[in-house]
Amino acid sequence: MTKSVASFDSLGVPAPLVAALHDNEITAPFPIQIHTLPDTLAGRDVLGRGKTGSGKTLAFSIPLVAGLADVKRRPNRPSGLVLAPTRELATQITATVKPLAAAYGLKVTTIFGGVAQSRQETALRGGVDIVVACPGRLEDLMKQKLISLDAVQITVLDEADHMADLGFLPGVTRILAATPATGQRLLFSATLDNGVDKLVRRFLHDPVSHEVDDGRAAPPPAMTHHVFHVAGAQDKKDLVHRLASGTGRRILFMRTKHQARKLAKQLTESGIPSVDLHGNLSQPARDRNLAAFSTGAARVLVATDIAARGVHVDEVQLVVHVDPPAEHKAYLHRSGRTARAGNAGDVVTVVLPEQRRDTQVLLRRAGITVAPQQVGVDSMPVQALVGDVAPLQMPAPKAAPPPRPASPKNRGSGGARRRRAAAPGAAQRPARRGGARRTGADAR
Repeated sequence: MTKSVASFDSLGVPAPLVAALHDNEITAPFPIQIHTLPDTLAGRDVLGRGKTGSGKTLAFSIPLVAGLADVKRRPNRPSGLVLAPTRELATQITATVKPLAAAYGLKVTTIFGGVAQSRQETALRGGVDIVVACPGRLEDLMKQKLISLDAVQITVLDEADHMADLGFLPGVTRILAATPATGQRLLFSATLDNGVDKLVRRFLHDPVSHEVDDGRAAPPPAMTHHVFHVAGAQDKKDLVHRLASGTGRRILFMRTKHQARKLAKQLTESGIPSVDLHGNLSQPARDRNLAAFSTGAARVLVATDIAARGVHVDEVQLVVHVDPPAEHKAYLHRSGRTARAGNAGDVVTVVLPEQRRDTQVLLRRAGITVAPQQVGVDSMPVQALVGDVAPLQMPAPKAAPPPRPASPKNRGSGGARRRRAAAPGAAQRPARRGGARRTGADAR
């Protein structure tokens, strides 16, 4: 039964959190929050199933903070735990939780791999109330006895189905088993396959289930899908550059890290500020690139499937499957980066002749019905999606390296060598094997 409640106050959200929400210009709850908050705030275990962009991060962040408002902070023993499949998602969950936690003076830290462990150890020793973590690094810290989960009162498992897809469920199972059985557990997942149902049966006690959509991750009505057929590789390249040239935010999905890096570089060099996001980047580089995209310093994010889930940036107008994904679930998760929070968005799949049959099967499995269109860069459907073309922003030229100073023993001898080389009949030294030694810019 649908609950028609229009305010956080009437859902039972404590006044300090309502004020914190208002400070962040969040005044009206989303459906998944309306459905789940009365149960989560009452301390019940909850299984939530909602589509991406539905507001589920706030749906579990509010009861997490409210339930820990009076906890006593202890070194290395957090009271709240949130598990997330990717570093990007963990970072963004932390960004949602922190303003709420500040209302009660709670400390939040993020734990994941790819960065130095020492800072995380320092934070834990100083005492934290809520830990947002990826399973791998958290298990490492547990094995080193740098963190104990025996005081955890509330555990949240976000995007459990994605954890299953990544093979994380054995580690997740060990982590959940290390938390007190009497604690509250909140699990959010789009589907219950690949072992997620076993987690629910083992770790959630008499859970209340809330399913805001039909559980099949169907695309929201505000999302419009397009399939563009192109004649060949050059036409595809030209089309992708044109689609990237508009004023709004775009995410372009590639299959490989190399191609993502290459396309981002090509777009930037052509005057379209772009950044890449893939598994080969260090965590600081990921953070910088995602921040550039979020703030508008770069209009285009070129990503592998690492960004298909866990990267939540507002007002992405267009998602382009430059390389169609292999599975329909990946198509839906990639596409879910647009049309979020009730906003409209478009999704384009660029298809080469040899990809047509596989793409047709992919879309059918994803529940997408759309008529393919044969297009070029100047076709009306393409122009409609591009809209106003943004002014080109050519990258700053790279500064030439300073000349190397001559070494003391060679200073002043160059002229004599040149005079000897220029003398008629002067003997010439044989060239070094492999050619002359490169200096300056050529050596880099």
